[in-house]
Amino acid sequence: MYKQLTFTLGLLAASLAFAHDQGAVEEMPPASPYVQVSEVLPLPAFIPGLGTLFVNPDTLPAGPFLGYDHDGKLSATIYMTPLEELENGVSYDDLGIGAHKVTSVDIYYNAGHPGVEVPHAHVVLFHDEAAKGRLAK
Repeated sequence: MYKQLTFTLGLLAASLAFAHDQGAVEEMPPASPYVQVSEVLPLPAFIPGLGTLFVNPDTLPAGPFLGYDHDGKLSATIYMTPLEELENGVSYDDLGIGAHKVTSVDIYYNAGHPGVEVPHAHVVLFHDEAAKGRLAK
């Protein structure tokens, strides 16, 4: 577990150094190559805690997934890193972020869901103080 947490924190630090064109993703929908996850997978349009998700399919499984609130504002960047891959030494380098400002980070386990069916860690970067609340419901 310690190795996974260390890797995830390293992943977070590396991701903060690399960002998308922030202006192109601030409001929903982001430009191509991003697709709305709920339009390509059997998931709801809005997922409580994550928002309305968009992802570049070429960056799966890790992402970044861009999470938008009900008003279409970018609120979070989410990574979904399979635990087995992390345990086997796979690294995800130079992952993008939706916005340079990150006010808090949550990391938690997910047993799997459409798109990332295997157990994985969600790493959620919130982009402003109220983002977590706006994405909660």
